[in-house]
Parts: sequence; C-alpha cells; structure tokens
Amino acid sequence: MAYKFVDNYREQGARKRLVVHLESRGIADKKVLKAIGKVPRHFFFDETFWNQAYKDIAFPIGDGQTISQPYTVAYQSELLHIKKGDKVLEIGTGSGYQTCILMELGANVYTIERQESIYRHTIRVLPGMGYNAHFFFGDGSKGIADHAPYDKIIVTAGAPFVPEILLKQLKVGGILVIPVGDEHSQKMVTVIRVSETDYERIELDTFRFVPLVGDQAW
Repeated sequence: MAYKFVDNYREQGARKRLVVHLESRGIADKKVLKAIGKVPRHFFFDETFWNQAYKDIAFPIGDGQTISQPYTVAYQSELLHIKKGDKVLEIGTGSGYQTCILMELGANVYTIERQESIYRHTIRVLPGMGYNAHFFFGDGSKGIADHAPYDKIIVTAGAPFVPEILLKQLKVGGILVIPVGDEHSQKMVTVIRVSETDYERIELDTFRFVPLVGDQAW
C-alpha cells in the first residue's frame, strides 16, 4: 500500500463532516468525537481509495478483515467510558484505526491480532503515525493474561458468547464491550464487573462484525 502520511485541508474537512454525521446518528461523547476528528483514517487506505476513507462504511483491508465503520468505532468507544490512563485490552487490532482512537482518548492500549500479515503491517504503520501501543500476535479470544487486569476490554469481532477468560481479566469496576451473536449479526453487549464474582450484562443494538476466531470463539 502507498502510505504518504499527507493530511491536507481536504482530508481535515472530510473528518469534520464525518464528526457532524456521527453526531446526527447519536454519538454524543465529545471526547470520542474529537478523537474521530483527529485520527487520519485515510492513512489506513491505499491512496487509490482515499475517497472512501471518510464515508461511514467498513472497508476491506485483506485476509477477510475490514477497517470498521466509523459509527461502529465511535459507538464501541463511547460505551467504554475511557479515562486518561486506563489500561485497555483490544481484541483484534485489525487496521489499527480503533487502536488510535483509544489512544487519542488517553488509553494505555494492549492490542492483539491473530492474522500475521495484518499484525506485521500494523506494527509498522501505527508507530509511523505516532501511535505506540503494546502490540501482540496471537489468539485474542484468550486475552493477554500476563498483563491483566484491565480497566476496559474491547472486542472488535463477533463472538458466539462472552469468553469467561476475558471476564476474569477485567478489574472490579471494569467494562467489557463485545458483539455477541451468530456469524451474520450480533448484539453489542456491555459487561461490568461489579465484584470478584458478579457481573452486570447489558444488551444493546445490532451490528455485523467479522467473526472472532480462536480457542474461545468460532
């Protein structure tokens, strides 16, 4: 892919229009909107497709994966209620766009990707953009226990159930956001760890994600 890291008035104006669009769809968290307005989404696209970068659509990035729709990224980010310094586990690095949004919100991000080609690409691109997350290659459905517990966990692929192993990696008071359902559609689920043994589960809107693949998933 051709990455020139050029961000001119045209792209900045397109991001402003995207932020207005997301507000019209119900995204209200000003910090999330500010992050969306700052991260240059076109950097994740081949230059040939820059005209697609600020449309509110998902877009293929190879290996059966997509860069998530901006609305979906904003929606999940809003549900996490990120505070500066939060230790956040991201399951499914993918393009790295969601990773950048989390870091703009002040999160200390641990992110894991199972597709080696995508992982190797992302660990080159994100640092070049100034985003230095903690990158891991492996089965994200099992989390990253060595660095647990986490304040927040976000899963960016559709799961058949909420993996128990991820719940155990949450701090008490922590939030897990995960799409749960079949391979065709999922309900966005928020799980709050209210004590060492108790969790509160809230089901929200319907989405369609690529499947979460791994030992604790499909």
